[in-house]
Amino acid sequence: MHKLPGLTKYANIVLKRGLTRDASLWNWRKGIVNGKADRRNGAVVLLDETGKQVLRWNFVRGWPAKWEGPALNARANEVAIETLEIAHEGLELEVG
Repeated sequence: MHKLPGLTKYANIVLKRGLTRDASLWNWRKGIVNGKADRRNGAVVLLDETGKQVLRWNFVRGWPAKWEGPALNARANEVAIETLEIAHEGLELEVG
């Protein structure tokens, strides 16, 4: 039996961060929810302790598929974290 390569599937990129005043990711997601097709190319960059780039993952035609905000529980003593999932059509690794 011979196996042939098929359609490649890419898992969503999951980004998490503490809430900030920067609303650019929120606005991008809001535009998608409102029906504005806005696919973007982007990258996730891994830096070393000196801030120098070690690895870079470039994604193609990404769009925010899911956004989750913090629980907003006034009784909890936790950092407010937002999570964004980016669906995309391709991923490549750059070393160096």
